Amino acid sequence: MAVKMVAVNKQAKRNYEISETFEAGLVLHGSEVKALRESKVQISDAYARFENGELWLVSFHISQYTKASTHRRPEPTRKRKLLMHRAELDRLFSKTEQDRLTLVPLSLYFKDGRAKLELGLGRGRKTVDKRQLIAKRDADREARRELAQRSKR
Repeated sequence: MAVKMVAVNKQAKRNYEISETFEAGLVLHGSEVKALRESKVQISDAYARFENGELWLVSFHISQYTKASTHRRPEPTRKRKLLMHRAELDRLFSKTEQDRLTLVPLSLYFKDGRAKLELGLGRGRKTVDKRQLIAKRDADREARRELAQRSKR
């Protein structure tokens, strides 16, 4: 099972408190798949939402593939349908509606030749929470550095 990473949303874990992750397939056009293989994608502003019982990826930018024909080029920021089992979709819909959670794309990769998107179910963090998280991470890093220096002596 070969996995080739295309893009990672580094901002997601800082801006959201992720509770669960899910894997979804993407409905793409041929030239979009080739652009993904060249990593011409921007995932940081994207999010997923439900419309008429289906899950759609919004604000997901795939640049135009330069060698594709010019008569049919898909819109770079068009909505893209996400593919998941109906039971998972129903469970996600109820969680997003009841608990007011957000579906955030965490990473995009190819798995066995198919484009997959890792979605995180999370709650947005406030600025104070982000600062506390950064301070905790810095303190942990400093403690590890001190332990490493003491073990060398």
